[in-house]
Amino acid sequence: MTVTSVSPTAAAASQSFPQRVNGGYALMDSLRRHGVEHIFGYPGGAILPIYDELHKAESRGWLKHILVRHEQGGTHAADAYARATGKVGVCFGTSGPGATNLVTGIATAHMDSVPMVVISGQVPRAAIGTDAFQETDIFGITLPIVKHSWVVRDPRDIGRIVAEAFLIAASGRPGPVLIDVPKDVGVEEFDYTPVEPGSALPAGFKSTPAPNPEAIEAALALIRQARRPLLYVGGGAISCGAHQQVHQLAERFQLPVTTTLMGKGAFDEQHPLAVGMLGMHGTAYANFAVTECDLLIAAGARFDDRVTGRLDGFAPRAQVIHIDIDAAELGKTRIPDVPVVADVKAALDAMLIASSGEDSAGRTEAWLERISSWKQHYPLVVPAPEGDIAPQEVVAMLQELAPKAYVTTDVGQHQMWAAQFLHTGPRRWISSAGLGTMGFGMPAAMGVQTAFPQEQVICVAGDASILMNIQELGTLNQYNLPVKVVVLNNGWQGMVRQWQESFYGERYSASEMTGGMPNFPLVAEGFGVKGVHISERADLRLQLSEALAHPGPAFIEVKVRRNENCYPMVPPGASNAQMVGLPSHPELAIDTSRECHSCHHVTSSSSLYCPNCGAKL
Repeated sequence: MTVTSVSPTAAAASQSFPQRVNGGYALMDSLRRHGVEHIFGYPGGAILPIYDELHKAESRGWLKHILVRHEQGGTHAADAYARATGKVGVCFGTSGPGATNLVTGIATAHMDSVPMVVISGQVPRAAIGTDAFQETDIFGITLPIVKHSWVVRDPRDIGRIVAEAFLIAASGRPGPVLIDVPKDVGVEEFDYTPVEPGSALPAGFKSTPAPNPEAIEAALALIRQARRPLLYVGGGAISCGAHQQVHQLAERFQLPVTTTLMGKGAFDEQHPLAVGMLGMHGTAYANFAVTECDLLIAAGARFDDRVTGRLDGFAPRAQVIHIDIDAAELGKTRIPDVPVVADVKAALDAMLIASSGEDSAGRTEAWLERISSWKQHYPLVVPAPEGDIAPQEVVAMLQELAPKAYVTTDVGQHQMWAAQFLHTGPRRWISSAGLGTMGFGMPAAMGVQTAFPQEQVICVAGDASILMNIQELGTLNQYNLPVKVVVLNNGWQGMVRQWQESFYGERYSASEMTGGMPNFPLVAEGFGVKGVHISERADLRLQLSEALAHPGPAFIEVKVRRNENCYPMVPPGASNAQMVGLPSHPELAIDTSRECHSCHHVTSSSSLYCPNCGAKL
């Protein structure tokens, strides 16, 4: 990811420096110079000097502030703004409880490698460490979940710190950074000299290394001999914009492609080579493919536990190429045969250049036919239209009615159904993957809609998760953000209920949500947002279409089947091939034997080499 370019407004506003300003002005000017157009935040005592200068900056037309109803909503909005645009998201919060309310959103961005600059107010410098009113050591609290952090002790450092913050957040493996600004720093005057983007390099900063030519050639050597390869694409391919390179490499060598939850959109899921998402609730054919493959090409993916299942059963017979910008990820979970430390886009570009004019030479034809048979026998299925509305019906209809929408999700069963049935493009799928943060979806949709006011933005949520940040309906109303929130209401914490049914003897402890459940459309109307309730299948298409066409924000509650489970599912402790919830087709399950391509001797599928001729299977 590159550092955000300077906005035309910033470039045009040349002034003679140094000039006498306060810390709040220096911060606003520095943000403007880094191309910041929107800030999501909530004011409070310690950050008031900054908000005072923010008011003046808005009046000058420098940027726009979006007032959220809770600091966590601000972090998620800034996070999604960054995911959708590729720019660095920015959010504000005050000291004490305001700062601690930022923590969940910072951790969410950290787990999903999202570039974000978080600016918190702090008590005056002299009061730090005295347990002053609304004092919290947010610097210390967030150390494990940021790439870097600063407490501004001298206002003259603000320009340099902001420049370093944007560089660190956006470079290498992206992530959040924190700038803690004491109240008196915001009002102290000094002679200000601005610092332009990219002109301040932090101590020890290193640029991303270029792909090692030997590693690229070693990777290609494995691809050229593989007969059952699988391209496994993660969020890193989205971050660096490598979707075209993924497509070209897959077509050149006829590689089937699977993506993680974070990688959705990096490859066209309706392409013949696509096998969809893999992992705990991935497609059966993706999970069978990763179990049977002889070469796994991981591009910007980190082998997380929801993808791998039981680690010793994940791609057990495969050699591994692992491409990642973060060297710490290589070998952390699975030791690769060929590690490539590089930006995914740069690495794939190098592979494409080095293999120019090549093709698959038919090596993967039998493999693709086998995957095709899995697709035919184990498709993702929308339940028959009988009884109550199935949640999959709603998601499938969203795909039909809004195929090009930006989609954000909350976390739970609805998230997995959305991942299974919605096909999105690069940066149009926005979901909390690593931390699994309930309450993420609606504020995330606010961030996306702020960035793209003319685009259609849909949040898919559940009745439990939407309550985590339902107050952000006020933000949707205030700024007339035409987000459409679609809540699949089954009266449960759905994924918790499914696990309690499957693994805890149907003891539904504290997971039912019907007691005290609000009238959601009425709550939405109370916030000034159009509320819609759908409970009959006969009304689903028309009411959903009308709500999606509404010019302002809308909250659509759809009553769905109470006990519908999300399948396929890899149970805890199982390998990816041991999914539950599949139709029975034992003839297509993982082979217990395999044929040698050299001498055609048939041997056990667990063998790595042919016992007859010694060839690698």
